[in-house]
Amino acid sequence: MSSPGPRVLDDRARPTHAVGRARAGRPTRTGRPLARRLPTLLVAAATAMTSMMGCTAMQEKKGLSYTPEVRGVDEARTATKRVSSDLLDMTGVKAKVTEPGPGVAYCEDEPDRKDLYVLRHPWSLYGVPKETLEEGMRRLHEELPRKGWKILKDGKDSSPNQNWNILAENQQLRHSADITLMRRDAGKQPLLSVVVVSACFQAPEGTDLGKEY
Repeated sequence: MSSPGPRVLDDRARPTHAVGRARAGRPTRTGRPLARRLPTLLVAAATAMTSMMGCTAMQEKKGLSYTPEVRGVDEARTATKRVSSDLLDMTGVKAKVTEPGPGVAYCEDEPDRKDLYVLRHPWSLYGVPKETLEEGMRRLHEELPRKGWKILKDGKDSSPNQNWNILAENQQLRHSADITLMRRDAGKQPLLSVVVVSACFQAPEGTDLGKEY
């Protein structure tokens, strides 16, 4: 790989950016059993996921419009790592990369189903000039469609800094990606933030999702 991808995919590391805080780049604790924490998807990433699976983002009643594939957590985690690694390669940026791997969360659209889960992988590139990260975003804009991704949004977000945001989905891979070039305040280094979210999967019989991380 052209960047230190394996560091992104080290799921043994515990400190990470929580999905709900990924845009701000504030580190928080994770690695706790899923049952002890409240999973919160980024609104944009969740919107991409519901769009990808044939739902509408404004449904009053939650529920999946598809039958979740039965997939073991380790297998799903490996697939999400691969998606993140491919996205990292697409940027072509050699930079520092946050280390934690994908984490497990319950499927929000079926809150009563404790056998359904998603994988979420927030990570960031940092430690290089903003011009380098901007070039990485341009490469993503060009490469994502070539790699089977559909770009749902490519423009400024609603933050005061009007960050460059790309929201994309890949139906074949059953993952969405929320990618943001964060224009930080003076004195703070720029950051390219990525949140990868899988579709909902059904854990094999006998799996205790409460013990997953």
